[in-house]
This record gives sequence, structure tokens and C-alpha cells, in this order.
Amino acid sequence: MSQNENEENAENRENARDEQPDAEAVPLRKDSSKELPPEVPTENRAAEREAAASAAESKVPEPEAPEPESAGTDVRPDAGPVSGEPELTGRQRLVKGLWPPRASRAQLIMAVLLFVLGLGLAIQVRSTSDNSALRGARQEDLVRILDELDDRTQRLEDEKQGLVDQRTELENSSDQANEARKQTAEKQKQLGILAGTTAAQGPGITMTVTDTKGAVEADMLLDAVQELRAAGAEAIQVNDVRVVANTYLTDGGGGKGISVDGHEIARPYRFKVIGKPQDLEPALNIPGGVVQTLEKEQATVAVSRSNKIVVDALRSARRPDYARSSSE
Repeated sequence: MSQNENEENAENRENARDEQPDAEAVPLRKDSSKELPPEVPTENRAAEREAAASAAESKVPEPEAPEPESAGTDVRPDAGPVSGEPELTGRQRLVKGLWPPRASRAQLIMAVLLFVLGLGLAIQVRSTSDNSALRGARQEDLVRILDELDDRTQRLEDEKQGLVDQRTELENSSDQANEARKQTAEKQKQLGILAGTTAAQGPGITMTVTDTKGAVEADMLLDAVQELRAAGAEAIQVNDVRVVANTYLTDGGGGKGISVDGHEIARPYRFKVIGKPQDLEPALNIPGGVVQTLEKEQATVAVSRSNKIVVDALRSARRPDYARSSSE
């Protein structure tokens, strides 16, 4: 190779060396990602953490509102009230629990048993309430009622004994025909008094009912007649009408008084009764009896005893239409 070529090559190498940067002159570049941050004070670090926490909370998505349940969804008792519906009161919850009823077979049987028990108790109370007047009576009234019952029993015993004596006389009499006629005549008088075809007199009472307001009705006077008969009255007369076995009392039309066997009687109502006064008067004055019933209607009742009461109102003898004596 020639000298010119060697010089030219050396010159080219020098030019190339000049164009390359000097390794020592170029400073080394440091990775900024790996560079440590400068030291931060403690107060600034706490503030940065709080700011980061608040930013994270603001970025949390809000919970979505629950969708409303459909009308047919069953709501459990422990669940809170559904939004939009008013809260039920205690009484409303009780009514909702009781109606409509959901009765089982055992509950129906129990209801029937309780109904039967209640019905039995009601009947028992009603049957015992009839004697409520006697339950509240005084001791003197109870003693008087007991004496009246004893007198009735004694009267029936006397009647029985009288019939037995009559039978004995007929059996032992030498002239049974005359004795029979004698007893028949005596019996006819007794039956005439009971039938009202014969006048009668004897001890008894007089009861006067003064009804100024017209509140006394026929059934009240009928109760008085029945009570007197039960006390042993043998003859009864109301005003001018004789009371017999088939006597009936009715209210007059338009509140114009009371009729006895179709005969209208005027106020005051006067009862003349033949019987034992010691039995008749207490029978009218028993608690809840005739006198108290009439006084509740604002009527005045006066009862007086007498040794001689005359019952002179008569009834005509009437032959029965169908009944005949069995001896004919």
C-alpha cells in the first residue's frame, strides 16, 4: 500500500474518533422511577393519608335502594313496616289475627263444649231465679209461708178424715138408706156453695182494690182468685158476681174496666171471701204476692178480717150439655 493511502486511512480514523462523544464527558442518566422521594415531614404525611382516605370514600359507590316488594309478597311478622303503609296499632293487629277465623277441629270441638256449658248454666240460673223472691224474704215472712203450707196440709187431712168418717157411718149404720139420704143432702149443700147456687156465710176476709189510674188488669185479679183458692177459700164474690170453678176474667174494651164471666164490674174491686182468715190474709201478703203486685201498679189494697162474711150472689144451675151421671 502506498504512503498516500496510509495517510488517508489515518485521517479517516481521526475524523471518526472526533465524531464519537466522549464517554467521560457524557454524564450518566439515572432512572427517575427508581429515584427515592425526598424526605417528607411527619405532619405532611398524616395530612396526605387523611386526604387519600377521604378521596377513597368519595369514590365508593352508593348502595342502590331496594326494589319495593310486590303486593302479593308475604311479609314476615318480624319484618319492619313496609314503606308507604301505615303502622298497625295493637288493636288492629289483634283484629287481623282473629279475623278471618282459622279454626281447627280441636278448637271447634272446644267451642261446642263451651256453648253447651254456657247453655246449662243459663238454664240453671233461670230455674233458680224463680225463687228469688223467697231468697230475699225476711225470716218472719218465711215463717208465715211455712205456717200457711202447714195449714193447707192440715186442711187436706181433715177433708180426708171427714170422707173416711162418712164411709164408716154408712157401713155401720143400721138404716143405711136414711144415713145415705142425710149425707146426700149435706153434700148437696156443700156442692151448691161451690157451684154458686146457694148463698153462704161464715168467717173470712174482705179485700178492696182501689185503682184510680186504671192500671189493674184482669190477669192480676185472676191471680188473686187463684191465690185465695189455694189458701182454702170456700166461697168468693167479686162485686156482684159469684166466682165459681169455670169463672173467667177479661179486660174491658178500651180500658173500661174488667169483666167477670161477661159481666163488667166497676172500680173499686171488692172481694168477699169465706174461709179461714188466718190462712187467707197471709196468702195475699207474701213477698211477691198479690198485694205487692197490685201496689206496683199504684193501686191501693185494703184487707180486713171478719167473723161473718155473707156471699149472696147466686149463679143459676146449668145442666151440662154432655156430662151425665154414671149412675143414670
